[in-house]
Amino acid sequence: MSSELKGKVALVTGASRGLGEGAARALGETGAAVMLVARDGALAAGVARDIVAKGGRAEAIACDVSDYGAVEEVVAATKARLGGLDILVNNAGVIEPISEIATSDPKAWADNITINLVGAYNAIRAVLPDMLANGGGTIVNVSSGAAYRPLEGWSAYCAGKAGLAMLTRSIELETKGKGIRVFGFSPGTIDTEMQVKIRASGMNMISQIPRANLSPVEHAVRGLVHLCTTASDDLIGQDASMRDDAFRGRIGLAS
Repeated sequence: MSSELKGKVALVTGASRGLGEGAARALGETGAAVMLVARDGALAAGVARDIVAKGGRAEAIACDVSDYGAVEEVVAATKARLGGLDILVNNAGVIEPISEIATSDPKAWADNITINLVGAYNAIRAVLPDMLANGGGTIVNVSSGAAYRPLEGWSAYCAGKAGLAMLTRSIELETKGKGIRVFGFSPGTIDTEMQVKIRASGMNMISQIPRANLSPVEHAVRGLVHLCTTASDDLIGQDASMRDDAFRGRIGLAS
């Protein structure tokens, strides 16, 4: 892990499990201080305690990212407790509802967009002014191949991730030359709790992928942490994908 991140402060949403948990642990190992944010504050707090027990700096706060006021409070608490905020990992997200559009629940569909897209915007909106005032910062928006390819039953998830991909590009356009390093990051089909729900649905080809064929979370974590370092400056404004052989090669993984 890169020592370049030692002393930096990172805020990771959706940090209680899966990719968010892995990213928080890995960033802690680099020497960055980490604020873990999740709806399940108790679970996130357990991860934070483990990071601290291993010599890192970490705290945790329960937060629903769809509530902008709550996100603002988390950002303020991060700066007060950890001494700043240099990195935002926008990872919080849900896959439900998995349903064809004609039979989907309108509220559940809207809730998906609110968490996956509006929640990501809320975190960006809360951190960006200070990052600009301080001369820079890193934002990693966790995207998906679903942002670019429709899948049966995933209309809300695909639409939200497509919106997030455009939000990433909009940030790059508006902040170019102002020190903001923004990326989309597609982790690939990784072995997380979300994949359990996907397999249980039986909907579309992704649900048919055997668990043994899923990528380990650790590989995606390596790619995400790479984006937090200056070694990825040539990718600013782009959506880096773990399915891209060139990207895998630069982080030491086979194609």
